[in-house]
This record gives sequence, structure tokens and C-alpha cells, in this order.
Amino acid sequence: MSTTNDRAARIPRAASGAKHGAPRPAAPGLLFAGVVAGNFLVLLDTSILNVALPDVREDLGAPAAALPWAVDAYTVVFAGLLLVAGVVSDRFGPRRVYRTALVAFGAISLLSALAPNVGSLIAGRALLGVAAAGLVPASLALLARLHPDLKERMRAVGSWAALSSIGLIAGPVLGGLLVDQGGWRLVFLVNPPIALLALLAARRLSGERPESAARPDRAGMLLSVLALGTLTYGLIAANTDGWGRPLPLVALGVAAVALVLLALAERRAEAPALPPALTGLPRVRADLVAGGMASFLFYGLLFALTQWLVDERGLSPLKTGLAFLPMTLPMCFMPYFTGRIVARWGARPVLYAGLGLDAAAGTALAFCSQDSPFALITVAQVLLAFGSTLAIPGATADMAAAAPARYAATGQGALNACRQAGAALGVAVLGTQATLHASGVTLAVGAVLSLALVAAARPKPE
Repeated sequence: MSTTNDRAARIPRAASGAKHGAPRPAAPGLLFAGVVAGNFLVLLDTSILNVALPDVREDLGAPAAALPWAVDAYTVVFAGLLLVAGVVSDRFGPRRVYRTALVAFGAISLLSALAPNVGSLIAGRALLGVAAAGLVPASLALLARLHPDLKERMRAVGSWAALSSIGLIAGPVLGGLLVDQGGWRLVFLVNPPIALLALLAARRLSGERPESAARPDRAGMLLSVLALGTLTYGLIAANTDGWGRPLPLVALGVAAVALVLLALAERRAEAPALPPALTGLPRVRADLVAGGMASFLFYGLLFALTQWLVDERGLSPLKTGLAFLPMTLPMCFMPYFTGRIVARWGARPVLYAGLGLDAAAGTALAFCSQDSPFALITVAQVLLAFGSTLAIPGATADMAAAAPARYAATGQGALNACRQAGAALGVAVLGTQATLHASGVTLAVGAVLSLALVAAARPKPE
């Protein structure tokens, strides 16, 4: 009887919500799955194309310098737009942005599968980056609405990160299997069914939005994409064609000018994507560098090792995907434990440990040659996987303490953007190096320098 009364008491509220366009209540588990699926797609597409690149090169006749762009066009645009995607989500409503981005992701994936040449493929990947930028902040905002209680929300975010990280694990294996079965175009055809299922699962999410929201920082968005794009291009061109050519130097010069203009524009913006009051804090800058470096090392090695396994070891796409399991599998279960580790030991020790493991991974790879045993490669993969799954949550937790309260969300958004920028630059640098030895040295040096920067930016004693 009480259950019936409770249901009756909820009818007016549901009707009132429907009057304002809110969807009818749905099973929380189904809504959660709809939110997770979007981030799953984002992470799947960061790794699924890597093992397909040798087939892309053969089928489309793509030059070596174009292959990193098939990966980086996605992450460059994603990183640049991620800075303002949260504001766009607030302005138009996270449900509307999320559902639009899902439709776009599926449609653009179909177009990418039909790409007649590598230029069209790169353009498709760039457009996928636009859709991905709409998915991540909107999914987090929707997750917060599903779980108003802070403790429940933190557990939900951990589950969201762990479950969607399966996309990162599945990417190389699924990509290898699809390439073996029918070629690289099948890699893109897996996205539309997932996007459709996510769209159906998320159709009853809350459609409410704030009555007012700040305008997107258009200058910050355009300058950040320009700076990261030209920097990435300059590094790829310089490492593949040599530093003596003028074009890479011009691109790097444009990137430097764009970064200066970005700093000036952010001082004048009404709602800056990177507030100077935030980026002026040494500890915040250290966390941004640490998060970016962790992604630089992980995704850069993912790309470089793919080419090495195919070209030097002659592995098939499927065997190459399976060879990445030691590197990708920890990404699935570690998010469940890192929150507890941070709570017990603090953010900075975890960050130190993560960067230290990254340095150890680079040191192991620095001793690799073409004939090195695969066991040594596996050890480096495992060290890097655990290093990244400690360094990134460590930087995230430390950012929560380092950023002023009024910039809490902005600080996390900037950290996510730096992580994506780091992924793009990692592919640009490590993906164009000739040997695993060179990649290992770069890994070790980058991790050690980041560790020193984090150690120098010590919290002020209370």
C-alpha cells in the first residue's frame, strides 16, 4: 500500500517534468550504460586505428609522414576543443550535446570507412575529434545528475572510467581482428552500432540545463587548436624529413606565436578556457605537465611499438593487438584501486611512483634492439601501464588540491586537455623515431624531467 502511495506521489512531479521536456524515468543502470558508452567510443578510437595503419599505408599508398596524422588529427582536435566543450555543454544542455555528438560520431565513422585517400581519412579523424570533445564533458555532467550524492558520484566516476577504459584495451585486439578479417575500413564500421545503442540507452536522460551559461571562449579554442596542430605538424615533419627543411621550422614558429597569442587572449576573455590565475600557480603547471607527459609516453609508445611489431617483427594485425594486452589490460582494473591508493598515501606519492615507473619503462626500452627478447618489451609495457595508471589519477587528485575552489572544474578540464595534447605530441615524437632505443631514451628523459618539475612544485605548508 505504501509503495502505491509513493508511486502516486511521484506522478505529479513526473508530469511536471514532462511538461518541460524532461524524459520519463528509466532504469538507472540503463542510463549509466548509455553514459559509459560515449566515453568507451572515445577511448576505443584512440587505440583501434594503430594496428590498422600498416594496412592503411598499403591500401591507400599513404606516405610515412601521413600515418601519424591519421591518429593525431583525432587527438589534436579533441584536445583543442575539450577546453571549451564543458562551456558548450552547459550552454546548450549536456543531454542535447551528448546525443548530438553520438549521432555525429556514428555518421562520421561511416564516412571515414569510405575514405578514398589518406587526406579524406585524416579529415574524417579530425571530425571524429570534434564529436569526441562533445562526448566527454557532457557524459561527466550527465553522470553527476544521475548521482547527486558526492560519495555515490565518486564511485560512479570510478566505474565510468574503468568500464569505458575497456575501449582502450579492446582497441588493438579488435582492430587487429577486423583488419585480418576485411581490412582497415572495418575498424570504423564498429562505431555506428555502439553509438546507436548508446543513443537508445541515453534517450531518457535529464534534459535540464542552466538558465544562463558563459559564452564559449572562441579565441582560446581556435588558438589552442592552431598551436597544437602546428606544433604537432612541425614535430612530425622535422622527424621524418629532417630539421633542415624550412616548413617544419615555420610550423614550429607559428605554434610559438599562437601560444603567445593564446596567453594574451586568455587575459581578456570573459570566461577563459585557461584562466591566468589558474595556470600561474606552479603546482597546477606541474600537474598539467605530469598528466600530459603520462599520456605522451603511453600513447606515443603505443603508436611506435605498433609500427615496430609489424615492420620489424612481422606480426599480423591480430597478433600485434594481442601483444599490447600487457600494456592495456591494467587500464581496465587499475582505476578501481587508484582512488583507494590515493586516499591512503596521498596524491603526490602516487604521482611520484607513476612517473618513476614511466622512467623505469623508458630505461628498459633504451636497452632494446631489433633482436631483443620480447620479454624485455613486455616488462617495459607493464611498467608503463602501471606508471600511467598511477601518474594520471595522481595528477588528477593533486589538481583537486592545487586549483582554487572557483577553478576546480576548469582545472580538471585543462588537465584532460593537456592529456590529449600529450597523446598527440607523443605520437608525433615517438611515432617518427627510428628505433625503440631512441623511444626508450625519450621516455626516460621525459619522465625524469616531469618528476623533477613535480618535486620542485611542493605544496606550501599549512
